[in-house]
Amino acid sequence: MSSPTDPPSPPARLLDITRLIRRAGRRPTGIDRVELAYLQHLGRDAVPLFALARSAWGYILLDRDGIEDIAARLTGARPWGQADLLSLLARRLAPGIRRAESDLRRAACARCRPGGLARMLRRHLPGGFSYLNVGHSNLSARTLRGVRRGGAGRVAVMVHDVIPLEFPHYQRPGTPEAFRARLQRVRAQADLILYNSADTRARAEARMWAWGPVPDGVVAHLGVEPPEPGDLPPGIDPERPYFVALGTIEPRKGHDLLLDLWEELGAEMGPAVPGLILCGARGWNNQAVFDRLDRLPPGGPVQELAGLDDARIAALLLHSRGLLFPSRAEGYGLPPIEAAALGVPVVSGDLPSVREILGNIPVYVKESERYQWLSAVKTLSKGQRAPGEAAGKAGFVPPGWKDHFNIVLRFA
Repeated sequence: MSSPTDPPSPPARLLDITRLIRRAGRRPTGIDRVELAYLQHLGRDAVPLFALARSAWGYILLDRDGIEDIAARLTGARPWGQADLLSLLARRLAPGIRRAESDLRRAACARCRPGGLARMLRRHLPGGFSYLNVGHSNLSARTLRGVRRGGAGRVAVMVHDVIPLEFPHYQRPGTPEAFRARLQRVRAQADLILYNSADTRARAEARMWAWGPVPDGVVAHLGVEPPEPGDLPPGIDPERPYFVALGTIEPRKGHDLLLDLWEELGAEMGPAVPGLILCGARGWNNQAVFDRLDRLPPGGPVQELAGLDDARIAALLLHSRGLLFPSRAEGYGLPPIEAAALGVPVVSGDLPSVREILGNIPVYVKESERYQWLSAVKTLSKGQRAPGEAAGKAGFVPPGWKDHFNIVLRFA
């Protein structure tokens, strides 16, 4: 385990935005937001920025003008254009990705077939550029080999977690094997690995040491910028106590535990049971929970709200009695940090990454301690809470992107 020394600034940076393009038209998740934050920040930096994306037909390169165009579309400031002929020929692509790849080609300064990446980069970028990949995507042997042969002086990759290796039973078939191969390539070919938490670094390096020497690493907590609260979603009564659970509905997030708790609370409290609002899209490998959600009675205490924008989620949190976060594994744990930044009480699973950022602000409860989960919910639902009280008492200031990039750009 080692930390890098400060190298000189590179003559240019190449940011991989493949993940953002592959998820065009979908509400961004945590890793998507990180890649977008890098695109926006590096676009303002003095070091020239280029962007790379792997499309259905090869690689696409953007210069600063192209980046400005695509960034405006990714943030919603400009709509995606119409799909071109090449995208229409890629029949397996979702409509949103077709339009995004078409706009990439229109904004490109260069593009190439899969085997031409090194030649394209040598033609358009100065030798010794830094390649940054922060999206867990496009980390194929071909891409990493092409970037290196194309003149990269430094390859920096962010590892957000190693959950597919630690909890394979929560994954889609084939995901753990694909993730293991990807992490092995990163270990063998990266010069620098960026970690979102010290806990992620310890877990990832423990895995990689089994395969050989580990690249230099640096920990930089991700920035958290709570949005301005907007209007509550229709039908939400702020006078009725309710709790929020935020995150994709997948097995490791613990929605099954919350549904169990609310069945017990409903049997005990009757009409006085507080509400539970589940905010997040449905994920995978979770059919038993989906079936339970489909059987929820209309107007009951548990509601499923997907597709809310950041402003409405912030409003929900501010008027709630607390965020419930019974996740079984996290690399960072963004929802409790966002809630704490708004001053909202947090009841969380006892996760090292959450403790690393939030310290003693949340109430930590293990999954097996059902009585303590019930007790925490009942206590918070009956009390009166002033917004900002929980974080205000602790003097909590969330990590910021400025500090993150002050660390990262010293080395990448």
